[in-house]
Amino acid sequence: MRVFLDANVLVSVLNKEYPLFPYSARLLSLADQSRFQLFTSPICLAIAFYFAEKKAGSAMAKQKIAILHSKLNISIVDQEVVYQALKNPQVIDFEDGLEYFSAINSSCEVIVTEDQSGFFFSDIPVYDCRKFLEKEVY
Repeated sequence: MRVFLDANVLVSVLNKEYPLFPYSARLLSLADQSRFQLFTSPICLAIAFYFAEKKAGSAMAKQKIAILHSKLNISIVDQEVVYQALKNPQVIDFEDGLEYFSAINSSCEVIVTEDQSGFFFSDIPVYDCRKFLEKEVY
């Protein structure tokens, strides 16, 4: 299963933000199972770096992003993704639109985010960490 992880999931893992951390960490551990391919975008990594850097400093944030990079597939945000996000009248939050179309263009089957309302227009399922784990893992 190809799963797209939004920035808020990554931030939760990098900064050990409770009460979400146990779920987001478990979700990220699925990268070690052949049944799952986890994706995120360069934009999500940049957002995660920003928040990790605020908490742990630049050097530690880079180390954390490097670990994520080794576990995740990176989707593409290119001219076509930008165009798709701009032309879709349902996209209100441009960043969410970029994430959505980047996920779609990477053939992701589901999006995991803690802000499901930002993806109200999605044609694929959108879950929070806990719901995804309950539905697909447990």
